[in-house]
Amino acid sequence: MDFHLDALLNLPYITVESCIQQEQGVLLKLRCLNEQSDYPHCQHPSHEIHQNRPGLIRDLSVFGQLTQLQVPRRQCYCGNCQRYFTECLSFVDWERRHTQRYEEHLDQQVQSSSMEQVSRMENLSWDQVQGVFMHRFSQKKNRLGGRKATGP
Repeated sequence: MDFHLDALLNLPYITVESCIQQEQGVLLKLRCLNEQSDYPHCQHPSHEIHQNRPGLIRDLSVFGQLTQLQVPRRQCYCGNCQRYFTECLSFVDWERRHTQRYEEHLDQQVQSSSMEQVSRMENLSWDQVQGVFMHRFSQKKNRLGGRKATGP
């Protein structure tokens, strides 16, 4: 659509097809630029897209307006494994409703205020903010838990 929107969005292999101003904010309809997807288990490339079910993902606000991304969730077929799989996107964790950068933003806000204040500022429920906080906490814990202690 517009190179400037693609550059501002800054998501790998993604382009903005359209930008729609809605009452509650901005909706950006996205399209994947890559022609194939690798099956996560065998890393075999698949060119066969079985179906596409777009989903809404919350992203950082743009110019003070709530921003949602209509993200293509492509289901592909792996000829090597004879299985269907949903393409993984690098900017959103599996089965999450927010981009990684938005979840990081919420996590930073909770560190400096409270979940209740963040839920009001971001127009989210307290449970949604807590879910993001707990998800980020478990990710940090897994990263730190995987490290070996070093020393004498």
